[in-house]
Amino acid sequence: MNRVRRALLRLGLPRDPAATRYLSAFLVSAVVTVMAVRALLAATGYPQVGGEHLHLSHVLWGGLAMALAFVLLFSFLGPVTRPFAAVLGGIGFGLFVDEIGKFVTSDYDYFYAPTATLVYLVIVGFALLSEALHGRRPPTPQEYLAAAADAAVAGIAGGFSPRARRHAHKLLERAGDVRGRDEVAALLDAVVDDRDELPDPTTAVADFVVRTLHHLVRARWVPTLAVVVLLGTAAGAVWRVVQHEDASGLVLGGVLVGAGLTLALCIGGLVLVGGDRERGYRWFRRAVLVSLLVTQVFLFRLDEWGASIGLVVDLLVLGLLAAEIDVQRRAREE
Repeated sequence: MNRVRRALLRLGLPRDPAATRYLSAFLVSAVVTVMAVRALLAATGYPQVGGEHLHLSHVLWGGLAMALAFVLLFSFLGPVTRPFAAVLGGIGFGLFVDEIGKFVTSDYDYFYAPTATLVYLVIVGFALLSEALHGRRPPTPQEYLAAAADAAVAGIAGGFSPRARRHAHKLLERAGDVRGRDEVAALLDAVVDDRDELPDPTTAVADFVVRTLHHLVRARWVPTLAVVVLLGTAAGAVWRVVQHEDASGLVLGGVLVGAGLTLALCIGGLVLVGGDRERGYRWFRRAVLVSLLVTQVFLFRLDEWGASIGLVVDLLVLGLLAAEIDVQRRAREE
């Protein structure tokens, strides 16, 4: 892994420390768009847009939105346009992937039964890719230094607001004493003050969520409740499959395996959490990932859109556990 990272740096491919925030905004925008489109079309009776002879499928608008996101990214230097491109690209991708059923069936069937499962797998695949690129290892000092220099790009042209200057210097502090630090520090100091800046919706939402989750995990019962809810969700999935008359053996087996693994990982976490709280919660996090990647996938095959409730619950629990792990990590580093 370290060799891969060094190779990427040599090729001029440092990771952006803010990439997780942008990718999360992209995926959340895509999921919200899919759900909103499905609800809107159902409420309006699935109208044909374009008249009697034409149908302007929303995959076209999705392609347009993604193209506009690329135009933003290719047209402007620095990090300022990335939040807008992430949201716009996510909306476009949601419009695109919602019509996946039309492109995997010979009769162009928008209502193809496994569509929800396919959409779910695509979103989860991107989430796993994001985790592989950015979640397993923190940014290197060189990547923090590159991010500080990248932040200076916007400042050189338009100046730094107080918030932007604090953010840039925080990146520089995290870079530590690496080659080029003094030069980047001088560049940041040369940027003039300017209070005008474009809003960053992804940062505002992310900061609010992080503050809220960190506040919640201070109540010691909340993470425990999260584990109880996770086990309840797994038990509910098993009950729904057992009660469903059309459940196949494959679906039943997949849900049972996922629920069993979730239970085993939760038990392992409970055993470990007394001696090493952070390690225990990492086991709980694995239990959520199993629920997302196994249990919910098979449940989606049985009850396509109703299973989205379990997906939302799992994501909320995952957020709480991630906040608790972050709190424990920070306490260890202090």
